[in-house]
Amino acid sequence: MCCSGAVCACCSLLAGYSLLKLLHATNLLTATGLILLFGIGFLDVGLGDIIDVLLVSLLLYRVYKLIEGSMAVKVFIGFLLLSLTHLIVRSAGMELLSAILGKFMEVGVLAAIILFQQEIRKFLFWIGGTTTLNGSELIGRLLGKKNVNKTGGETTSIVEAAKALAGSNTGALIVLSNEDDLKFYQESGDRIDAVVSKRLLLAIFNHQSPLHDGGVIIYNNRIVAARSILPVTERQDLSPQFGLRHRAAIGMTEVTNTLVLVVSEETGQISVARNGLLVSNLSIQETRAAINDYLQGRRKS
Repeated sequence: MCCSGAVCACCSLLAGYSLLKLLHATNLLTATGLILLFGIGFLDVGLGDIIDVLLVSLLLYRVYKLIEGSMAVKVFIGFLLLSLTHLIVRSAGMELLSAILGKFMEVGVLAAIILFQQEIRKFLFWIGGTTTLNGSELIGRLLGKKNVNKTGGETTSIVEAAKALAGSNTGALIVLSNEDDLKFYQESGDRIDAVVSKRLLLAIFNHQSPLHDGGVIIYNNRIVAARSILPVTERQDLSPQFGLRHRAAIGMTEVTNTLVLVVSEETGQISVARNGLLVSNLSIQETRAAINDYLQGRRKS
């Protein structure tokens, strides 16, 4: 983790340094009338430069959080080391090696798009969400803030259903959303518009029900879809005890601001996923607290 954080910090510094050199070379510091704060050697650092570096650092941090724990981290580190090696050999005057590495760097942007297509898709999905965002919502997403749910939520039916499902070792996957209707995922399953109730949830996840596969989506205290297909996480560090339901729960919370409740068919244990993190083997009281915290807009600690 420390190594990954150092890589992220290194990227931020390199991006900031390159930006300052570009501004200095094109005389944009004086042309745009930015406030000059101090100088570092031949560089004049203004208020706009500091804002640029902070925004780039924030952007890189959010990208790092998206790829954290996946194979893309190793690819990203390898790509970064290749870039640093190219800079070193070019500065050392190694023309042949510099030319070879330079050919790789010329197609670097295209290669990055191909290699990180899944992560780029997740990032764009995270920025745009599933609904149209206004300016304040976009800034809130960048800062990692959560919208406060104004409608509250009926947790009793969900908790009682989870308790009954766990007692009979019946698998379940329930998605709770308090800010997006998740239309994209609704359309992958069967649309429903019904008040949340214990009996309905038990009927949906019954083994004989044609709707028991996939996930149930709950939005604004109503069941809006069942048998929905959810994205599966690509993380490689998960315990083998977690099956497809748990991986789908983590994957869903990686790309959306949702809380996903999982009941294991093998063990009957209740798990909750939020912000890409999974907490397993929860008691009924802990499950109720996790749902209430999410619906009330509290930040996960």
